[in-house]
Amino acid sequence: MDLKEIQTLIKFISSSLVDEVSIEQKDFKINIKRNLPPVAAPLAAAPQQITVSAPVAMLPPVADAPVAAAPITNTIELKSPMIGTFYRKSAPDKPVFVEVGDVIEKGQVICIIEAMKLFNEIEAEASGRVVKILVDDSQPVEYDQPLLLIEPI
Repeated sequence: MDLKEIQTLIKFISSSLVDEVSIEQKDFKINIKRNLPPVAAPLAAAPQQITVSAPVAMLPPVADAPVAAAPITNTIELKSPMIGTFYRKSAPDKPVFVEVGDVIEKGQVICIIEAMKLFNEIEAEASGRVVKILVDDSQPVEYDQPLLLIEPI
């Protein structure tokens, strides 16, 4: 099973009512679970009226694009290739991979995304100058979510 199939599987689980999926192949095993909040069961006592809502998967809030702000032209969005947690540096005591104003080359590591306890180095798909970093450190990201804006040079 390749990374693209795993990403598709994670996306399916997050958008469905399935709580857990386990797949075993010849030399590969994967188990994906959703973290749902537990629902408390009432104790055996006098009858009570209880309202229980169905658990909802928590997704990060989606920021609306500013309408009044002038759009940044001639930029390329570098997008997340997977769902996970975005990190700007490889360790707490290490420097960040890129800053606004830095010139980056195609193939240069721009961040790390942690997915399923694996830390994946994300490389730039294009060269240019970093105009804006769109995600805060240690924040969850979705598949195809813009991470950086770069201006080709």
